[in-house]
Amino acid sequence: MHKATGIVHVGPAIGAAFTQYTAEFEPGGSLDPASIQRFIYVIEGELEVAGASLAPGDYAYFPPASKTTIHAKATARAAIIEKPYQPLPGISMPAGFFRRESDIAPAPLMGDEALEVRALLPDDPSFDFAVNIMTYLPGAALPNVEIHIMEHGLLMLAGGGIYRLADCWYPVASGDFIWMAPFCPQWFGALGKTPAKYLIYKDWNRAPL
Repeated sequence: MHKATGIVHVGPAIGAAFTQYTAEFEPGGSLDPASIQRFIYVIEGELEVAGASLAPGDYAYFPPASKTTIHAKATARAAIIEKPYQPLPGISMPAGFFRRESDIAPAPLMGDEALEVRALLPDDPSFDFAVNIMTYLPGAALPNVEIHIMEHGLLMLAGGGIYRLADCWYPVASGDFIWMAPFCPQWFGALGKTPAKYLIYKDWNRAPL
């Protein structure tokens, strides 16, 4: 990083198989290319990547060794996920792309219109992780406590609520981050007068053994 600050939320040192951090760019700041795959979601400001201008809600995926540098002309903030790629026999590595969150059609979770999911990465076996945006209307909640083999990195983008992790309950608000290890019981309910929204990572499309 140059003229930028990385706020590391989770990484391999704590037991995660990925790294997630928030990059806070000063005017003229930049982030050099990564040797591993990288996902970036713009939270504030504007970033320039490979000739494209990314505004809040825009995001990009870069495969390993993409040689793509991220630049900021003015103050900006972005969520960044990095992970070593796990290949599958007979499956090509995914190509890089730029997209906009608002262009992804939301889908109700299990038919609940008060809880919307936007899948930011294509449903394709070439991707070994998934990143979703989940939006809850006030009072909406997950239909059950989840326990599964995937790990999560969750960044609150707006609103707030209560998150259950194992047998503990935590109030969460915009800017908070949660790492959920595999098999951690988890549940969320939105509170307040405005929708709750978070960005959530999980490992995907690969055998856990």
